[in-house]
Amino acid sequence: MKYDSDDALDRALFALPLEEPPADLRAAILTATVYRPAPLFKPWELALIGTIVAIVLWLGALIVMGGGALFVESIEKLGVAVIRAFASTTTLAWLAAGGATAIWLSIFTGFQSSPKGALTQRR
Repeated sequence: MKYDSDDALDRALFALPLEEPPADLRAAILTATVYRPAPLFKPWELALIGTIVAIVLWLGALIVMGGGALFVESIEKLGVAVIRAFASTTTLAWLAAGGATAIWLSIFTGFQSSPKGALTQRR
């Protein structure tokens, strides 16, 4: 079968009786698309919150099941390790140098943040 033109098909389609769209169709479409409120959290934020909640629940279950003493001992060992790390004069010197550099740069830039993409949108 060979078609040279779709005029007959177009006429048949346009001759079909169509229903009137609902009166609030446009408003419903705009509400679902353009005027839709932004989501409360981004997906990565939800994943982070879920992970934190899971860890807290796991630690709570560990303490309730009798692992509280082991948990407290682990926290104490972690605290000792952190104190030893920051008691080093080399570590404290590097932290002081970094803090001084951050303050120095903040003073000379006037505590101004650059707008997003300002460096890439120069003309």
